[in-house]
Amino acid sequence: MIYRENGQFKTTYAADQQIFTIAQDKWFVLGLIAFAFIGVPMLADEYMFRAILIPFLILSLAALGVNLLVGYCGQITLGAGAFMAIGAYAAYNFMIRIDGVPLVAALLLGGATTAALGIVFGIPSLRVRGLYLAVATLAAQFFCDWAFLRLGWFTNYSPSGSVSISNLSAFGWAIDSPVEKYLFCLLFLVAFAFFAKNLTRASIGRQWMAIRDMDVAAEVIGIRPMWAKLSAFAVSSFFIGVAGALWGFVHLGSWEPAAFSVDRSFQLLFMVIIGGLGSIMGSFFGAAFIVIMPIFLNQALPALGSLFGIAISTAGVAHAEFIIFGSLIVFFLIVEPHGLARLWAIAKEKLRLWPFPH
Repeated sequence: MIYRENGQFKTTYAADQQIFTIAQDKWFVLGLIAFAFIGVPMLADEYMFRAILIPFLILSLAALGVNLLVGYCGQITLGAGAFMAIGAYAAYNFMIRIDGVPLVAALLLGGATTAALGIVFGIPSLRVRGLYLAVATLAAQFFCDWAFLRLGWFTNYSPSGSVSISNLSAFGWAIDSPVEKYLFCLLFLVAFAFFAKNLTRASIGRQWMAIRDMDVAAEVIGIRPMWAKLSAFAVSSFFIGVAGALWGFVHLGSWEPAAFSVDRSFQLLFMVIIGGLGSIMGSFFGAAFIVIMPIFLNQALPALGSLFGIAISTAGVAHAEFIIFGSLIVFFLIVEPHGLARLWAIAKEKLRLWPFPH
């Protein structure tokens, strides 16, 4: 880029490089989305759709919601599993109690219900922060577990306590095969990811980041902490609620409250920490890691043990999974707090400059 200053022509090489990099990233993202819609359905088999791809898409959407709250606004939450359950049960009740409600409308209404309750559970963030806020959101997790297990209205008084949904269709499109379920979840993820990306670049996203960095200074410059924090809880809960509805409707088909236990809340928080706090791309990295790592360990550890004549049981693999996850969380918190997203950015920069050292 050439510009004129004080009668002299100058160049902005760094600005040109930045514009070129942004253009490259946009084309990369568009190519990745095109491959996800066209290439993946032709290459993947049924096991990959059910065990890896569909859970990855839904958990990525939930991790996006958690990242908006934890990574961008700095509000710690341990109740993401409860918000997923609220979205799933709310969408289920909209489906069975309102005749003719479309599937997409039920999913979005489930997310809207979760957003409303997210504001309620986010009120303690106006007075407490850090560990105290985490405990307050954890209380929401236990309350929702009790409500969905003991109050029969939520499950339409099912004797077994579980609910089920079948014969899904949207706009005349029957969603019954693994490929169709994958494409349906992918449409939701792409739409919500673009929405989240633009939201973080807008004024509300800058308010969240100001609250995260220093809430007192943000209030001094005119940002209202109540509006910023509660809006973060609302948007985050909406994302997580829609993800919970997709998890119950599309992935499970039949579920009970144990499907959204406190373990799910910790899993989503681990995704954000490992993937990268305050990064949209980090949500995808964290979800991919959490989904693929257990499958890899289940295959690799017994094979590795057989090489040395050691029999590794399923329980041993499960314990190794917890050890590895805990070690990685400590590693990323100490060595690279920005997670896999930062490592990906560093790798791209090195490849762009290779073979030059500067």
